Amino acid sequence: MRNLSKGEYLDSRGNVRRYSAKYYARKKQIHRRVTIFVCLMVLLAGGGIFLLVRHFANRPADAKPGAEPQIAVSQNEPEEEDMLLVEKDQEVQAVVLPAVDVAADPAEPKHEEAPEEGEKKETESIFYPGYEVNMDEKTDTIKSKDMTSSYAVLVDLKDGHVVAAKNAGEKIYPASMTKVLTLLVAVEHIKDLDDTCTITQDITDYVYKHDCASVGYSVGETVSVRELLYGTILPSGGDAVLALTEYCAGSTEAFVDLMNEKVKELGLSSVAHFANPIGLHDEQNYCTPVAMAMIMKAALENELCREVLATKRYTTASTEQHPDGIPISNLFLRRIEDKDTHGEVLGAKTGFVTQSRNCAVSYEQSNDGNRYICVTVGAHSAWRAIYDHVAIYDTYVE
Repeated sequence: MRNLSKGEYLDSRGNVRRYSAKYYARKKQIHRRVTIFVCLMVLLAGGGIFLLVRHFANRPADAKPGAEPQIAVSQNEPEEEDMLLVEKDQEVQAVVLPAVDVAADPAEPKHEEAPEEGEKKETESIFYPGYEVNMDEKTDTIKSKDMTSSYAVLVDLKDGHVVAAKNAGEKIYPASMTKVLTLLVAVEHIKDLDDTCTITQDITDYVYKHDCASVGYSVGETVSVRELLYGTILPSGGDAVLALTEYCAGSTEAFVDLMNEKVKELGLSSVAHFANPIGLHDEQNYCTPVAMAMIMKAALENELCREVLATKRYTTASTEQHPDGIPISNLFLRRIEDKDTHGEVLGAKTGFVTQSRNCAVSYEQSNDGNRYICVTVGAHSAWRAIYDHVAIYDTYVE
């Protein structure tokens, strides 16, 4: 019998034939598919073994076969959905958060404590007196490409010097930065923080009609005045604002009058005027970046306002409508806390209207103990507003 060379074979008639290129290609294809199949089976088997081992490893020591499985309650805070909702024309960004751990006593609201700043007198002493700023040849004009907002100002609270500016004296629409003034006026007119308010159909209808952000209260829900302060700032809740203004002044219109009286008291009436407490766009709801910085300064001089502006997370009290409370969050503070600003941002409020785009006001204590207020207006996104503040602090704060 003839010895066959590699690649040769005998056909049915005994003739010597050679395998074709097509045969080898097909053979290679089959081999590749078999290899892939085997690898997948190995991975699936390994994964199954891993899950089985993990299941038994995590099983309670006293668990018995056939017993009801126990639900493990995590003591860690669940991850926030990493998503910023696109802001509506008339309001600031909303945050979608999952439920957080409920306190042992659900009737008591819980919140992450604001950084300690000392008593009110101490705060006033570290801020310069009054609500005027000074700009001189040492004031830098912001030109960095890292700061994209159309308007900006950085004020040193030691002496009122404007460290850096960009169109800082021009008219802007403050959007929901307006709520800083709303907070200040409300705190000055609240008689008892434990008083309660009931959310009405008119409030929820207004919020829906004007496409405002909200805490998420339901019609008929009773909430404390203290809670409304946090609801006004952290999620920029229009429902909290309306309930708060009606409690303080009897009507939103009367409350707006109080806001403008406060503006006059601060000596800002020539450059600032407010038409509503939410920040909805209105030609008569305006100020300048400098005026917004001074309104923030006035709020920071109030201990309760300072605490609310510095709070990152808060869960409302348990109610019939929300037994576990409603978790709310100051997204700006949470997103900037891991950025290098040469200090720590201790308070902030954001805003958005089409006419001003994204804006924000923040308060920082630098590593060397100095204090600053930064205002930016005109960023193209909520994230960009955060990074504009980072860029300014990084450039001018030591």
